[in-house]
Amino acid sequence: MALGPRLDLRQSQSLVMTPQLQQAIKLLALSNLELEAYLAEALEGNPLLDTASADSDGSAGDPDTGPGEDAPATEAAALDADQALASDSGTSDDLDVDFAEERFHHDSASDSVGLSGSGEDIDFDSFAGEDATLHGHLLAQVGERFGGIEAMIAEQIVALIDEAGYLRADLGELAQRLGVPLALVEAVLAGVQGFDPSGVGGRDPAECIAIQAREADRYDPAMATMIAHLDLVAKGAFPQLKRICGVDDEDLADMIRELRSYDPKPGLRFGGDAATAVVPDLYIRQTAKGWAVEVNSGTLPRLLVNRRYYSELAEGAAAKSKAWLSEQLAGANWLVRALDQRQRTIVKVASEIVKQQEGFFLHGVAHMRPLTLRQVAEEIGMHESTVSRVTSNKYLSCARGLFELKYFFSSGISATEGDGAVSAEAVKSRIKAMIEAEDARAILSDETIAQKLSAEGHDIARRTVVKYREAMGYGSSVQRRRQKALAG
Repeated sequence: MALGPRLDLRQSQSLVMTPQLQQAIKLLALSNLELEAYLAEALEGNPLLDTASADSDGSAGDPDTGPGEDAPATEAAALDADQALASDSGTSDDLDVDFAEERFHHDSASDSVGLSGSGEDIDFDSFAGEDATLHGHLLAQVGERFGGIEAMIAEQIVALIDEAGYLRADLGELAQRLGVPLALVEAVLAGVQGFDPSGVGGRDPAECIAIQAREADRYDPAMATMIAHLDLVAKGAFPQLKRICGVDDEDLADMIRELRSYDPKPGLRFGGDAATAVVPDLYIRQTAKGWAVEVNSGTLPRLLVNRRYYSELAEGAAAKSKAWLSEQLAGANWLVRALDQRQRTIVKVASEIVKQQEGFFLHGVAHMRPLTLRQVAEEIGMHESTVSRVTSNKYLSCARGLFELKYFFSSGISATEGDGAVSAEAVKSRIKAMIEAEDARAILSDETIAQKLSAEGHDIARRTVVKYREAMGYGSSVQRRRQKALAG
């Protein structure tokens, strides 16, 4: 059979993600703060994008907008987020509110002033400066206590102190790195250990507590011996401690009370790294007609397509310039529509979460139901991956606090009777309540907790109780018994 070239025509289908689809998926996963930064870049890069003024309703007759084929999209983008989403979310009636009865969320201090008519409602504490950090507090004392090379060594020591107040470094290596005698580094460290807060600069818990005992003038030989045997204190080996320290029951009880007054982590009195403020993406409130889901539009600019500017630039422009302007116009129109679709999708997913977890919003975490991404996706007719992107890095604010949307998804614990199930978060809450309410003379074992939960209708194994208890940071029954004994 001869071999030779030939031409064939074939038809095939393939799934291709366009750049716009990829960008829409990216927008869906962004939080409000991340989206705000993205829109700021878009406003700088596209001259046809503009933001609506505070007193503009974004209608087609606005001076910044002109006639065009995409005017409906411009109108939808300029509407308030709640009004634009009402038609698809099924909560349009909730927007007809009674201003005398309903409470509204305020996104800034100026909003509150506008409602009250005076500046007396401003919370001036919110304008206070940031709390001092431990390192900043210690560095301020370095300048007061040391000078010259000693100040330089002290600054290096302070830089090596962790947020709990401990020095996690080898003094020999530090002296070698700085090229100074080890004795000088030790002398400077002794000075740093006299800084406020008391106990800072200790290299282990024993040294940290010993520093505080010395400053309290309580570092006698018996106390020094007890501090050197903190492991026995943790185990509750009181007879052995009495023998080692050479004290009686009364003196031992007094020493333990003194020991409990010391702070094993003095650095935690100061804030660590600056906490990142979490801005809610959604507000959930209960109205007379049900639950209302509101998008927090206070952090997002209201985008408009400036068609008048487009007409002015396109008039008399070269063909290449007109092509570029058309591309920018299409990009601006797409971004406005993509943002509108993003808001609709978020509200749709959040509304279904509220519907599924209504027991939580009404009665608390004990009434949470097991919920998966697949359940929500099937109810609203979307893909599971879309629901996952919507719930990533999004926060919901309600009367019970601020929660990440992922918080409402958890596995379920089956019931001993019937087909019902309860959320793992509800079981954790019940375990926490049991542990915090237990008596020092009747500490509950993991097996006992599992039996109590089974009696309440939860089919749970002991190993599951252990997993949940450790995840919440509670020790075993033996550890808790020792802690209760030390606490008196």
